[in-house]
Amino acid sequence: MSIEGLLDKTTATLDEIRVRVGNALQRHPMCRQVQFDIVSVPRTARGGNWTISLHALEPAAVWEASDIVADIQAAYDLSSASA
Repeated sequence: MSIEGLLDKTTATLDEIRVRVGNALQRHPMCRQVQFDIVSVPRTARGGNWTISLHALEPAAVWEASDIVADIQAAYDLSSASA
């Protein structure tokens, strides 16, 4: 297996990404009250084609949620059918 194969992102629909983000945030005690919106965007220079808007009551929760979402963004690419 080549290194490129390991670095490829998994394609997912907006709904699949929304579920993954929601489940990940629910697993972290500080992030359970975080609300979010996921939006399809034109592909960026870093290769991403979706972004997220986070809304939290606790400032510390935003930092934790940002780290969680960054990991998910590194792994998933929005499928062209959803874009």
